[in-house]
Amino acid sequence: MIVGIGIDVVDIARFVRQVERTPRLLERLFGDGERGLPAESLAARFAAKEAVAKALGAPVGLVWTDVLVERDTGHRPEIVIKGSAAEEARRQGVEKFHLSLSHDAGIATAMVVAEGR
Repeated sequence: MIVGIGIDVVDIARFVRQVERTPRLLERLFGDGERGLPAESLAARFAAKEAVAKALGAPVGLVWTDVLVERDTGHRPEIVIKGSAAEEARRQGVEKFHLSLSHDAGIATAMVVAEGR
């Protein structure tokens, strides 16, 4: 059963300008394993975090670093949640997130489907 769907789009150049203006933003938005990736990948991961929040109904208190996008070489990216995100997902009965990422023509996008019982 689908519990929620979220989609988000990020202008990569605007995202880069924000990070350049506020370098600590990377620490507030991304986990250790996410930082250091190319700008396009970071923008897509931020879009994924936003899409997860939307799929969960934009819960108050969601911590960005509690939503991670991990990818093993040769495998599709996946959502890994902990802390505030895991609590909210558990409360709503979400058992799995499905994720699609893309970036092209200066835009990064992510779509998330939250699946439950």
